[in-house]
Amino acid sequence: MTDDATASPDVPVPLHETLSFPRLYARTARFTLGVPKALSVVADGDRVLFLRTPTGTERAGALWAYDVADDVERCVADPDVLLGGGGEQLSTEERSRRERSRESGAGIVSYATDDSGSRACFALSGRLWLADTTGTGARMLPSTGAVLDPRLDPTGTHVAYAAGRALRVVGVDGTGERALAEPDGDHVFWGQAEFVAAEEMDRHRGFWWAPDGASLLVERYDDSAVPVWHLSDPAHPDRPPVARRYPAAGTTDADVTVWHVGLDGSRHEVRWDRATFPYLLRVHWSRHGEPLLQVLTRDQRRSLVLAVDVADRSTRVVRKIADSVWVEPYVGVPQWSPDGRLVTVEPDPATDTYRVHLDGAPVGPAGLQVSAVRAVDAGGMVLAATDEPTQSHLVRMGWDGEVSAGDRTEGVAVHTGTIGGGTWVVTRGGLDADGVRVLVVAGGERRELASRQAYAGFRPQVTMLRAGARELRTAVLLPRDHVSGSRRLPVVMEPYGGPHALRCVASSRAMLQSQWLADQGFCVVVADGRGTPGRGPAWDRAVRDSFATVTLQDQVDALAAVALAYPDDVDVDRVGITGWSYGGYLAALAVLVRPDVFGCAVAGAPVTDMRLYDTFYTERYLGHPDEQPKVYAANSLIGLAGRLERPLMLIHGLSDDNVVVAHTLRLSSALLAAGKPHTVLPLTGVTHMTPQEVVAENLLLLQVDFLRRHLAA
Repeated sequence: MTDDATASPDVPVPLHETLSFPRLYARTARFTLGVPKALSVVADGDRVLFLRTPTGTERAGALWAYDVADDVERCVADPDVLLGGGGEQLSTEERSRRERSRESGAGIVSYATDDSGSRACFALSGRLWLADTTGTGARMLPSTGAVLDPRLDPTGTHVAYAAGRALRVVGVDGTGERALAEPDGDHVFWGQAEFVAAEEMDRHRGFWWAPDGASLLVERYDDSAVPVWHLSDPAHPDRPPVARRYPAAGTTDADVTVWHVGLDGSRHEVRWDRATFPYLLRVHWSRHGEPLLQVLTRDQRRSLVLAVDVADRSTRVVRKIADSVWVEPYVGVPQWSPDGRLVTVEPDPATDTYRVHLDGAPVGPAGLQVSAVRAVDAGGMVLAATDEPTQSHLVRMGWDGEVSAGDRTEGVAVHTGTIGGGTWVVTRGGLDADGVRVLVVAGGERRELASRQAYAGFRPQVTMLRAGARELRTAVLLPRDHVSGSRRLPVVMEPYGGPHALRCVASSRAMLQSQWLADQGFCVVVADGRGTPGRGPAWDRAVRDSFATVTLQDQVDALAAVALAYPDDVDVDRVGITGWSYGGYLAALAVLVRPDVFGCAVAGAPVTDMRLYDTFYTERYLGHPDEQPKVYAANSLIGLAGRLERPLMLIHGLSDDNVVVAHTLRLSSALLAAGKPHTVLPLTGVTHMTPQEVVAENLLLLQVDFLRRHLAA
């Protein structure tokens, strides 16, 4: 840890002794700063690349290399040095890109290498940089416009990047900077992922190099038919509203095509049945076979994996995937194995798990829920997988489907990372440690990358329950000074509760805010219900058409189980609920529908009208609004406004371009029309994230004050 537990004239006072927890939580970006991230293994396992900020409170990330044989870390590229101490300047496009990827850091926030890993490129302050990872320092390459998502070709000869709606390229020697594809319309973008891909599909890329570096597959999208929304800043009426193209449920998506673009200036469209399969989920191009596209129908129930013939840009179907509810997108697939088999991840109905499939046949242990394929090589696959949803693991599986002893991470913890050339690099966060550790395991030796994360001043005390008949994974946190049976505490439920995200995980860092909230005099309950990841297809699909009933009932059931487990420590007559995004929706829903259970709610950035959220997410779970209007009405909050009986605080960032502030304003208007008092807290200049330090601190304090007043804590 950066901060020592004892102070001396030569040692700074630990931050947790000088700052409130809410201020420290914001300043450290939720205690993620100073921790090595964006880990990759290169040069046949001889070197590990990563990003790290100088301390646990500074946001500017630098590119580092760790030489495995020498056990030495080197700073390859320092943003302060490269910019000469000048401030970083971000384009509007880069800010939007970071918002989509939930990136709150600064400096170097991502990088890309050639196949050898000897060179890395990155964007910094809108400019293009190239670094030699075997040494130190980086040089700026010629570029035009604000650079987005630069990527080296596999041979290390050229760098392609997006800028100004165009795709451009430059040689690593600084020559030949030019446009490969320029916008051919006022709303055409080359080389960038469209909104729903970046926000909902976990696809942030818009171009992919050929293995020989002579051409690329490039996304072109035209969003001229996507509805225009205007985001204004009421605190600055002199500024015009910002126009955004937002594909709300039931409206028109961007028109997406893929083109084969050569360095020689050639450009040809790749053909598939886009009318039937308009969504571009994944693109993969490796030396193991033809380029692959995965495309999806608008209703998300049928998907094709297509192989591309780059000679004539035709496609052929190599895999059909269908599901009566929805087809799940996965990171890292589809791709070819080194021996030419198609690697996918698909549901296995026989075992109710997500499993790796080779040419359509499931392989590997049936008990593992696979969420991503991190890497493939001649020896097998590197998987992100779990057999317990509160944990995540890195698993090395052979092409025969076998997982040998020692080929997976161990312990009750959250593990992420990758493997290359026999070198494992693993981020491990458990409940038995402060923060996270980043381990490098190679040649039978286990080492650790330096972590400069700040110390919160305490370690969460978490009890994990399997609540009720569905064994809902539930974390219970009591005040650290609480004596069992001494008093009955008010309860605060703190869920996310929706698809794509887990809150109840075996990670001390993930539970820090919950423990701080508990220390204010509450029993805090964090429960993951149906629809949250890690428990298989049937669990996930239980929320189809039924957000409101299913996810809320699971929170009620978790509360009942906690009451049984702690009869002398919790007071179920004093229950509040708080959450953000889907958690905000769930919090508002709770007091509107179950006032018999929930006494008050704090709802941050809630989705209140399902027709106002985007196509890909909303239609996936609720269908098309024109076909299922009653489903949309049943899962929205506006029509429930007249039922409010309990105190409700609504919080929303006025600059949120994901869950726009109209959600809160429409609910507030409906509540006012029904004569229902409530509180609205608008956050000026705040997006869906709240990285501003003072705002984040006071926001937590105001929520605690609200909960205390209404729960008589």
